[in-house]
Amino acid sequence: MLKPRDPAARARLGWLLLTLALLLPTLPLTQFTLGTLLNGDTWLGLARFAAGFLPPAHDGDFLREVAKETATTLAVASAGLLLAMLLGAPLAFATSRALDDHQLTAARPSRAALAAQSLLRGLMVWLRGVPDIVWALLFVRAAGLGSLPAVLALGLAYGGMLGKVYAEILESQPRAPAQALAAAGASRWQRLCWALWPQALPELISYSVYRWECAIRASAVMGFVGAGGIGQLLDSSLKMLNGGEVATLLLVFLLLVGLSEGVSRWSRRALERDGGGRLLLAGGALAAFSLLWLWPDWRANGFDWRGLPRFAMEFLPPDFSAAALRQLGQGVVETLAMSALGTVLAALLAMPLALPAAGRLGAAAKRATRLLLNALRGIPDLLWAALAVLALGLGPAAGVLALALHTAGVLGRLFAETLENAPPQAEQALLHAGAGRVAAFCYGPLPVVASQWLAYTLYRWENNIRIATVLGIVGAGGLGQQLYLALSLFQQQAAAAVILAMVALSWGVEQLSRALRRRMG
Repeated sequence: MLKPRDPAARARLGWLLLTLALLLPTLPLTQFTLGTLLNGDTWLGLARFAAGFLPPAHDGDFLREVAKETATTLAVASAGLLLAMLLGAPLAFATSRALDDHQLTAARPSRAALAAQSLLRGLMVWLRGVPDIVWALLFVRAAGLGSLPAVLALGLAYGGMLGKVYAEILESQPRAPAQALAAAGASRWQRLCWALWPQALPELISYSVYRWECAIRASAVMGFVGAGGIGQLLDSSLKMLNGGEVATLLLVFLLLVGLSEGVSRWSRRALERDGGGRLLLAGGALAAFSLLWLWPDWRANGFDWRGLPRFAMEFLPPDFSAAALRQLGQGVVETLAMSALGTVLAALLAMPLALPAAGRLGAAAKRATRLLLNALRGIPDLLWAALAVLALGLGPAAGVLALALHTAGVLGRLFAETLENAPPQAEQALLHAGAGRVAAFCYGPLPVVASQWLAYTLYRWENNIRIATVLGIVGAGGLGQQLYLALSLFQQQAAAAVILAMVALSWGVEQLSRALRRRMG
């Protein structure tokens, strides 16, 4: 029996066969097959819809409406982040171990303080465990349409995230100054202001700007549940199959993404120049403008705060009957299957796209591929899901396609960057030795970047599990579809059980990811 020329060939083949074996059950679970994609009727209907994209809608009344809702989307993101900071900063102050007496001195910890911190950390898990779009859906159902539910949703979901990350940033700072102040009898507030705040401020600002960028993308799709902004226009255009309006709105989505990334780059330069003073001033001005812009809409829509307690009580107790648990189990499995298959398809699509994106096929191919990748990742997952539902119909197959397209844009860019940063010596040596370009690539840079590609893919799968829980809000299967159906039928107790399953799944993924990072670290 001849030995293979590549000593690692058998190991690679074994891992490939194991991966395929694990993925096979996801095909029937998600109803995603090649036959679905190759169905002539599917593509004929999609082609008819896509043909309506040209020319993009450009009449004056529509463009004025688009401009107004775009400003609302930016204002919602800014006001939502402001609310999240007002919620997250006190939570971080109360829960950060970097300020605790027993961490800085030999004092014994207070049981009451530890219990209070545990409760607050549990609150943050709950706040960030419920996706922002679900918070928005609940507020819309409880108290009415408009942009205020979107701001409240971002404030709660991102408040939980900011509280956790702000606390971790404080804990990552050198402890010596805080220990010295604690030994001198300084209060918790004094330790923060004089020991940790000056060191942590640039990192706190940088992460807040990153969250603002994320908030723009989130607020852009909240209109799908009636929470205002540009997403509400898009939802109406999709339901009316108005391709021209959809094309214009997609372009605006991409421009918003480009704007947020540009602001993020400017903020990093501002932090390097003056430590963030100019950035804080710009952020304050933006927050003030956002509140002034949104106030007339809030006053006109008449958000009914009195309905919130009554609506919340309708969710108790959650429905955990045997039939409900079976349905929840099916939803969880379907969600995990969607995320796994969508991530693998994205990686398979991203790998060949990474080659031209890294400049290996010429400058023109690099520019064109990078533009494609920016478009794929610039359109939010939920919007891809809405478009996929039009192509494939209701169900998890649309969720798989949406995750694959959006994640391919993210992974394609990351894969290309690792290729550009890979040392070229091994590939050049193989080429000089007479190897072909394909062989030189496979035995030169590919083994170097393969582990990084795998790490990026696993990281995106972790994110895609959370994303897959909400794609069903637009009909793309999983837990999100169960939640939307339960709320539509006024089955609030069943909806409560689905939300708890979402939180549990999000918390489980977070804990697993933390354990893996500790093991790898």
